[in-house]
Amino acid sequence: MSGMRTRAVHGGRHDLSDIGVHAPPIDLSTTYPIPDQDSGGVALGELADGAERAASPVYARLHNPTTARFEQALAELEGTEQAVAFASGMAALTAVVQASCGMTGHRHVVAARPLYGGSDHLLTTGLLGTDTDFVDPAGVAAAIRPDTGLVVLETPANPTLDVVDIAAVVRAAGDVPVVVDNTFATPVLQNPADHGAAYVLHSGTKYLGGHGDALGGVVACSVERAAPLRQLRILTGAVLHPLSAYLLHRGLPTLPLRIDAAQRTAAELARRLAAHPRVCSVRYPGLAGQNDAGVLGRQLRGPGAMLAFEPDGDPHTVVRALDVVTPAVSLGSVDTLIEHPAALTHRLVGEDVLAATGVSASLLRLSVGLEDVDDLWDDLDKALRAG
Repeated sequence: MSGMRTRAVHGGRHDLSDIGVHAPPIDLSTTYPIPDQDSGGVALGELADGAERAASPVYARLHNPTTARFEQALAELEGTEQAVAFASGMAALTAVVQASCGMTGHRHVVAARPLYGGSDHLLTTGLLGTDTDFVDPAGVAAAIRPDTGLVVLETPANPTLDVVDIAAVVRAAGDVPVVVDNTFATPVLQNPADHGAAYVLHSGTKYLGGHGDALGGVVACSVERAAPLRQLRILTGAVLHPLSAYLLHRGLPTLPLRIDAAQRTAAELARRLAAHPRVCSVRYPGLAGQNDAGVLGRQLRGPGAMLAFEPDGDPHTVVRALDVVTPAVSLGSVDTLIEHPAALTHRLVGEDVLAATGVSASLLRLSVGLEDVDDLWDDLDKALRAG
């Protein structure tokens, strides 16, 4: 299967005819009968060593068929050999850092800012025993050391929508693996592995699930890199609940359609916001002058459904005046969400860092959903004039 929409619909469903069902089942078992305890022990050992599957799941912390279907589907969309799902996007990032640094002895991380606030805060704290140098994407090569185990990149960036040439960062990193957070773009618009990324990270909570009702994370990568991630998932217990795995998998068939519809609306809203008298600036890859690296159309197949803007009034007054747009963190849901990064998602990053990376105190981040564009515009226009 080569078409994106076809892969989105059929991915992870290859065993359904064998078990005689049409909809993927939800396996809620926490343990599995093992009549032959010796063979069960072999299966346990194989899974503990990072195998994708074994003769028996043995125990839900080791393997779950519902989660495995979602992983297979996501790997097909990202064009990687395998994928490993976790309880959240942060659990997924933690596992990548541990696999690349904690399990290799290369304790140094190079992170290109801006990043999602939670990712930035995790790396800043050193909680995982790593030492992180934060740079802009152009500074990656100069920051690499003999003990560098990982380069962390997010493009389009949260919340500034900066777009970065992934292949250029991969070249700058040399032999050091690069993890790309692909949450904003989704596999519909961008496949970082095609440009050399070793790991492709998603907060599945966002666009993959698409309805704001399932928490999860996933990493797409090679067979070789997937095995340590599974080992870490087993040992830390950062497993994705099968009900969430089912919901994330169910979200994938409509992902291309949702992205296409939300992107069209986002492009129109960005155009109108850029011309609004009460808006100082708009960040959106589809606007003129915001694709200097030529990434859009080459690496990024579309500008996406995320945008950010700076009102000339109080951002909190603007948010409070909204009726249709939902004031909430997260993104990628069917309804349009707005949040103030400096107050919420990036609050723990620090004002000096935010200012240096282009995250102003007034910046608002908008995740455009599936509502009618004129209803969203009327709501935004009213709120901006109130602010």
